[in-house]
Amino acid sequence: INAEYMGRRHPRHQVRLPAGVRAQRGVDAFENYNLALTQQLKNKDIPEGGSKGTILLHFNHQDKTETSFHKYTDAILDLILLPNPQIVDHHGQEEMLFFGPDENTANVMDWAATHARQRGYRYWKGFTTGKTPAMGGVPHDTYGMTTHSVQQYVLGVQAAEGLVGGQCTKFQTGGPDGDLGSNSIKMANDVTIGIVDGSGVLYDPRGLDQKELLRLAEARTVSSNFDRQLLSPEGFFVGVREQDVTLPSGELVPSGMAFRNEFHLHGLATAMFFVPCGGRPEAINISNVDRMFDGKGKPRFKYIVEGANLFITQEARGVLEEAGVVLFKDASANKGGVTSSSREVLAALVMTDAEFATHMAVSGDAAPPFYRQYVADVQACIDENAKLEFECINACHKETGMKRSVITDLLSEKINELNSSIAQSTLAHDKNLVRTVVKLFMPPSLVELVGMDAILERLPEAYLTAAFAAFIASRYVYRYGLHAQEVHFLTFITSLGH
Repeated sequence: INAEYMGRRHPRHQVRLPAGVRAQRGVDAFENYNLALTQQLKNKDIPEGGSKGTILLHFNHQDKTETSFHKYTDAILDLILLPNPQIVDHHGQEEMLFFGPDENTANVMDWAATHARQRGYRYWKGFTTGKTPAMGGVPHDTYGMTTHSVQQYVLGVQAAEGLVGGQCTKFQTGGPDGDLGSNSIKMANDVTIGIVDGSGVLYDPRGLDQKELLRLAEARTVSSNFDRQLLSPEGFFVGVREQDVTLPSGELVPSGMAFRNEFHLHGLATAMFFVPCGGRPEAINISNVDRMFDGKGKPRFKYIVEGANLFITQEARGVLEEAGVVLFKDASANKGGVTSSSREVLAALVMTDAEFATHMAVSGDAAPPFYRQYVADVQACIDENAKLEFECINACHKETGMKRSVITDLLSEKINELNSSIAQSTLAHDKNLVRTVVKLFMPPSLVELVGMDAILERLPEAYLTAAFAAFIASRYVYRYGLHAQEVHFLTFITSLGH
């Protein structure tokens, strides 16, 4: 606590953690906790646990975001740069903390890493993720990291249901100016009938022109810039500042802002797929979920892949699934970004400063060959993790009839519990097994560049153990499901050893 802000605690679920740090002018503490919990549930595939940090700006210092972040960072560094005569260390172990960008802090990630280096933090290269490529960062939006995972769930549903992508209609919140929204358009193999973003509502029941959507996505601009001449007679755009607009159907829209805020609940928002790629938490909740059904009680969307965090409450998910909606929640679909951030930290921990500068720092428009291959390896890892979890959830649903949103939570909890048990077991002391498993976990390009001997030597022991445990736990549960027997684990470990 100081003059400009109050730093809220990190709800933390593991020793190592990547924490999205947000600076807010007002905050719901429960939302902060839920975001951290969701992070922990989606971090099932990686060594780091989930967390969230919040810088709550005081009323009279609403313009002090950057100053507050600087002080917050120094306070955290004070706590982890030990020994310090002014701090009593009850933990007695080295802390490994990594920050990620969140609301109003994306522009200070480079500064934080540089400052950590100046303060003498030996893990400074990985202290923040979301850095610019010049600092060795891997931007999620540039490479569609989060969307890679979301799209794998869309493709998984299409394959499981026997659907043809070009014949599927889709509605999305989050527009072509955003990370998820723009990349969802770029990766789409479907027909988008509606988009809601900060500028308003873009809609056409016959399908929005894909080439024009791609133009907006490449330019990262809002949907209000869509060429209206490409809309069908039933299509329209309603801006948030417009009032008293008459739709082609004859419906009068008094307020464009109110229309935008609730269009996902409007009867026109009807498609095979709903992919939330933006929007505030709890946009669909138990008090309004009834509006997700038409006049005959039929769900307006048959499939929902929740790309945006916490867009739908768990109670509302239950209502939709009870009605037959095939729904995959955020903790499963939206995990590509955390995997990318984890691999960004991994490269920073393994490489020397000289190697990192040569192979990860991008100068100008030309990325080093290693950087390009490393990005491709990360994308492949995200795709594989998403496919494995999708198949596991679907198999468990077919076997038990359990709701998919519930299965996600149970899978995450089972993996995380097994992860902790493995990390504390004698398995973590089997050097041959550790070497085998860590090599499977590693991006191939990193193994090729520095070699396994260097990786095992350079990675901090705590991180090495965490990577080992996370890989075994996730792959075992994905293969054998929620109700695996002890004998299955023995078989699985033996197969890894071979």
